[in-house]
Amino acid sequence: MHAHTLVSRLAAALLGLCVTAVALAAERPDFTGVWGTYREPGEARPVRGAPQPALPLRPEAQAKVDAYRALVAPTGDTPGGFCLGTGMPGSMLGSGGYPMEIVQHDKVILVVFEAHAEIRRIFLDERANESDLFPDRNGYSFGRWDGDKLIVETTHLKEAVDQARYPHSEQAKVVEEYRLITNEDGSKILVANMTLTDPAFYTEPITAEKKWLYQSGVRLLPYECNEPTWETHLEELRQQQGKAG
Repeated sequence: MHAHTLVSRLAAALLGLCVTAVALAAERPDFTGVWGTYREPGEARPVRGAPQPALPLRPEAQAKVDAYRALVAPTGDTPGGFCLGTGMPGSMLGSGGYPMEIVQHDKVILVVFEAHAEIRRIFLDERANESDLFPDRNGYSFGRWDGDKLIVETTHLKEAVDQARYPHSEQAKVVEEYRLITNEDGSKILVANMTLTDPAFYTEPITAEKKWLYQSGVRLLPYECNEPTWETHLEELRQQQGKAG
């Protein structure tokens, strides 16, 4: 009788865990789809090159940023012009106005940016071993669900003075909160709130918000950044071949 009671209680406990897991999963929204930049009704398009509010950069960080900008100013060179992806946090906060596609799985969320075909992975299962991580332009992102909100922490970023809006050091940590809202007209909006903490570059945390509009029936287009360079190279080879012949 005692064994029967124990088995019954164990079965009930397992059932309770299953019900809880199903309930938690039901709370989680599905971010899968293509998303484009959202602007509030009547909101003007941002003007490229317009002055931005000053950032609370430390003097030594400001000197690094100023040196970089002075270096590229004569030519107007940018990382994108050399087929280099934006990296975090610029990719999530702008991505040059290009759309992005989210593919959501239980253990990982893939974010594919049309610009440069850049891919970001947000891991949800087990954290990677510290020995396997190294600085990268998009860093290492690990997420967790808090009800219907996705909380993502990104670390292991490379120092990036070439970020147009938010340059940062290797010490930077980016925390994002994602949630879905629905407008009165039924359109879906993905809201991303970011906090950038970087004691090496900034005197205080930086916050920003980005909204993305769900775009039904839209697909990402190919973005072959190196294709013109390759075609130019082939034409040069043809010219050299013609001279040799």
